[in-house]
Amino acid sequence: MDSVPIATRRMTPRVLMNRSCFALFMLLGLLCLAPLSPLLANTEERPGVIGAYASIETWADPLEALGTLRADESVTLSATVTDIIAEVNFRDGQVVEADQLLVRLEDSEERAQLRAAQALRDERRSTAERFSQLQSRNMAARADVEDSHARLRQAEAEIQAIEARLTNYQLRAPFPGRVGFRNISIGSLVTPGTPLVTLDKLDVMKLDFTVPESFLAILTPGLPLIAYSAAYPDDTFSGEISSIGPRVDPVSRSISVRAEIDNPEFRLRPGMLMEVILLRSPRQAVVVPESVLIPSGDQQFVLVVDEENDNRLERRQVEVGERRTGQAEILQGLRGGELVISHGLQRAHEGDHVHILGIADDDVTIRQLLEANRGEGDL
Repeated sequence: MDSVPIATRRMTPRVLMNRSCFALFMLLGLLCLAPLSPLLANTEERPGVIGAYASIETWADPLEALGTLRADESVTLSATVTDIIAEVNFRDGQVVEADQLLVRLEDSEERAQLRAAQALRDERRSTAERFSQLQSRNMAARADVEDSHARLRQAEAEIQAIEARLTNYQLRAPFPGRVGFRNISIGSLVTPGTPLVTLDKLDVMKLDFTVPESFLAILTPGLPLIAYSAAYPDDTFSGEISSIGPRVDPVSRSISVRAEIDNPEFRLRPGMLMEVILLRSPRQAVVVPESVLIPSGDQQFVLVVDEENDNRLERRQVEVGERRTGQAEILQGLRGGELVISHGLQRAHEGDHVHILGIADDDVTIRQLLEANRGEGDL
C-alpha cells in the first residue's frame, strides 16, 4: 500500500467543508463592503472649505467728501468796559452751564451808585404815598401827587440803568459748553474788545463739506452719512444732512453742505478734518464677502452649499451691484441666509460634497478658523 502524504491525510472531508464555508463568508463580506467603499473614500477625501452666509443688510451707494468740524455754538467772550478783573470762576477746559458766572470785573463803584439810587427810590416812594393819602383827604393838589409819582418812576429807571451797566462787569456763559484755556488773571486791566474766554457747545457738531453740483438732485435734509477721523481710525461717527447751501460756487462747481453729528462724549473738536461718506439711495440688499465671487469673463458665479443635501456644491450665476470694502451687493441669483464658499474655491467644484471648516463672520476671522482646523488640510 502506497504511502499517503501527511498533508493529504489531514485534509478530511470535515476540514474541507470548513474551509469552503470560510472562503464563502469572505467573498460575501467583500461583496457587502464594495458599495460602501466609494462612500467612505468620498468622506475621507472631502475638501475642507470655509463658508459665509449671505446676509440682508442696509446698503447705500457711497459718495465721498472731506469736511471740517465746527461747534454747534461758539463764542469768544470779551470785555465791554475798562476795569480790573476781580474774579475768574473757571478752569481750563471746564464744562459750564448756561448763565454761569465766568469772569467778574471790579464793580464796587457801580454797586455804590446802585445803593444810592435804591435809597432815593425808597424816599420818593414814601413821598408819593404821603401825597396820595393827603389827596384822599382833599389836603393835597392832584398836580403834587402826579409829580411825586413821576419822580418815583425816574428813580426806578435810574436803578434799572445801573443794573444794566453792572451786567457789563459780569461775563456769564450764554449757553452750556466747554471753555477754553484760561489766559487771564485776577488784577489784570482789560479794555473793551479784550478776549477773555472762549466757549464752545460740543454736544452736537456741525460738519461742513462740499460736493459736486452734479449730485445736487440727491442731496436732501435728513440724508444719512458716516464720517471718519484720523484721530479715531477705528471709530465711525453717524450723522445726517441738516442744510444745503443756496448757491453753487461758479469756480469749483460745487455746493456747500452742512451736516450734524452727535458728540455726547466730546471726542470731536472744532477744526478737525473728517472723511465723509454720504449714503445715497439706502435700501435692503443681499450682501456677501467679495471673496465668494468667481469671475468668468463678464459673468460672476458663486458656489452655494446645499446643507440639506450633505453639503453638495452648486455653481450659480449671480448679478453683482455696488461694491464696498470687502463686500458686494447681489442683485439676483442669491437669497439671504444661503451658505456660499468664501475660502477654498480652488479645491471645490460643482457637485462636490465639502467639509465646512467654519463660517467667516464679524466675530471670527479667517486666521482663527485656520488655526482651529490646523492639520485638516490646506485651503
